[in-house]
Amino acid sequence: MKPSKQFIAAVASVCVTTSPFAFAQTTPPPLVKSIEVQYAGPVTVSKSRILANMRTQVGTPYSDLAVAEDIRNLYKTGNISNVRIFGEPGADGVKVVVVIQTRATVQEVALVGVSEVKPKALRKLLITKPGEQLTESNLEADRQKILEYYQDKGFKDTAVTYETRNDEKTNKTVVTYHVAEAGKTVVKRIRFEGNAAFPSKELRQQIKTKSKNILSVFTKAGRLNNEQLTEDIGALKEFYQNHGYLDVRVSEPQIERQEKKADVDLIFTVQEGRQYHVGALSVSGNKLFTTAQLMPGFKEKPGAVFSPKEIAADVKMIQDAYGALGYVDVQVAPESTVGGPAINNLHFKIEEGAPSHVGHIDISGNTRSKDKVIRREMAVAPGDLYNTVRVDASKQRLMNLNYFERVDVFPSDSGVPGVKDVNVVVQEKHTGSFNFGAGYSSIDKLIGFVEVTQSNFDITNFPHFIGGGERFRARVQYGTTRKDFIVSLMEPYFLDYKLAVGVEGFYHDATYLSTVYSQRNYGFDVYERQAINESLAYRLDYRLEDIKIYGVTSGAPPAIVNDEGTKLQSQVGPSLTYDTRDSVFLTRKGTRAELSTYLAGGFLGGDVNIYGVNLDVNHFIHLPWDTILILHGEAAGVSTWSGGAEVPIFDRLYMGGSNNLRGFKFRDVGPNQDGEPTGGKSLFETTVEFTYPIIDRVRGAFFYDAGFVNYDPFSYGFGNLATDAGIGLRLDLPIGPIRLDYGYPIQRGDSTSHTGHFNFNVGYQF
Repeated sequence: MKPSKQFIAAVASVCVTTSPFAFAQTTPPPLVKSIEVQYAGPVTVSKSRILANMRTQVGTPYSDLAVAEDIRNLYKTGNISNVRIFGEPGADGVKVVVVIQTRATVQEVALVGVSEVKPKALRKLLITKPGEQLTESNLEADRQKILEYYQDKGFKDTAVTYETRNDEKTNKTVVTYHVAEAGKTVVKRIRFEGNAAFPSKELRQQIKTKSKNILSVFTKAGRLNNEQLTEDIGALKEFYQNHGYLDVRVSEPQIERQEKKADVDLIFTVQEGRQYHVGALSVSGNKLFTTAQLMPGFKEKPGAVFSPKEIAADVKMIQDAYGALGYVDVQVAPESTVGGPAINNLHFKIEEGAPSHVGHIDISGNTRSKDKVIRREMAVAPGDLYNTVRVDASKQRLMNLNYFERVDVFPSDSGVPGVKDVNVVVQEKHTGSFNFGAGYSSIDKLIGFVEVTQSNFDITNFPHFIGGGERFRARVQYGTTRKDFIVSLMEPYFLDYKLAVGVEGFYHDATYLSTVYSQRNYGFDVYERQAINESLAYRLDYRLEDIKIYGVTSGAPPAIVNDEGTKLQSQVGPSLTYDTRDSVFLTRKGTRAELSTYLAGGFLGGDVNIYGVNLDVNHFIHLPWDTILILHGEAAGVSTWSGGAEVPIFDRLYMGGSNNLRGFKFRDVGPNQDGEPTGGKSLFETTVEFTYPIIDRVRGAFFYDAGFVNYDPFSYGFGNLATDAGIGLRLDLPIGPIRLDYGYPIQRGDSTSHTGHFNFNVGYQF
């Protein structure tokens, strides 16, 4: 804010041509005899408050450094818009004059030209409010917020300005934001012109601006944003250049309005140019590796498309090859030269440097997490060869903890030749959450939940309980057909060994399992889990639970009536898991297989004597056009031992419903008595599912399910095979995932289902 005329006049009246500091160096500095505060404009900050923020005081030596610090401190209060401090030398010392202009106070905030949106919604965004101090930075920030709000609502060309009117007598200001609303813009279609090498469908996948669709209310698709359009142009250029079109040009997109006033077509014009290829490929400066050893690792080869993305990958490949042997300082410089029409020769110049070992590992930025929580994730230790591949893996491990907003790991000189220190700099983020919500599924019906989690829990850190790397979870679910209470705690490094140990207490009460009985379980589960390598892990569980079958209706099948009452089940179960999936959310490739066994009763005690085996395999294949083929298979069996007479109703195997055979009613595939499912002791199920993208966050699906449940233990005859086929939708929405499936029975086996079934799961997160 510019100084007012009052301030300039006040400063001019006290400016002097002689500095009080023009004394010989041997002369001691003069003392401050008095301090006079002068105001340019209204007095809104008291003299005592100004003096309280100054180091210069009566009776202290006058100092240029102290005056400079006083000016900074006064500005920092936020109440001062202009300040000058002068010294007037006198015979007995220095008179200090402080000229102050205080910030104006906001009297009113007006919005002019607002009609397409609610003014109340805009006012909630504003920092500038009546009674607050006026600052230019807040005014500009508010202008940007108004502009972004309009753009977010589809009013792309709206302009926002502001003006201030100050009353110099009261130092109060009226702020007016002028909004020039433009017509609402909704993107109905995105078109490309000039694209011959790639279809428009593929180019649309490269940009974040999307046309309006049925999910726009959640995804904001169809809205235009100038900043996003600039990023889209860059994304299209990068896409073309990574496919060899180095001279590509993408023009500013044109907006073509349709008959409906708000609807527009967005048109990107592309000039593709020529596609470049690699001519000769050469390497120099390499002594540790021969050229013949390096060549097989290159993505860019003679005749390949010249791609900056692949060149960067080749640089990383060379750096990793050297870095794995401790050559931290290796330098790789790619150079290209013209080798003919649309041909670039490619040369990699290497400066190897010398190998290094790890000195200290210095950790900083961890305001919550204990040092050991970070240090135990490091794949290198002091004295090790400085393996950059392992250092990169350490960074990824730390990010995978999900404790940190950002992780930087880099080397620094230790002062000892051949030794590099490892610097780990982290930026903490919130790791606890409180969630509540509601959901509905075709099995659970309506259900609500409340959950508290802390993924960086520390049971010894009272009262904060944060920073130890433990996992804590407490969840309550309550619905029309079930009640669940769960509390769990897991220590991933038990006694500082890479051994996860956990305990969970639970209470479950379910009425959805059957129409003729209800089931209640409560107890606890203790387990250990050990990673064998990056993709293989084993787990050992011990579970003790009290199980009650109650509410059995008259006429219920004998298999259910016989199990009415309460039983204590003591069970141990080892399992082995193999997991190479690329993502646990939307998996595109990889395999997850789990082999689990369990044993209850006998020497373990309890009232249930059974054992069982289960093998569950999922394999994901990523196909062209981002389609995914999912192959699933499961086989299970359960039987009795140690004098057990029969497998209880609650330990039998069932199929049917949204989690397996989707063309059948819940639990309707397998043995039944009088139409009531009673379960079996052998299970086999396989699924083939093909999913494909429809629009952003929406995928379609075709599926085929087949399986059976046989009564006898470990009996896998196909006489009761049931099969179905169907279609589905997969929606990934901000409120939670939604899965919709419609399956129709083909072979019914021993099921009572005769018509198709619609299965859906909806989750809401607030």
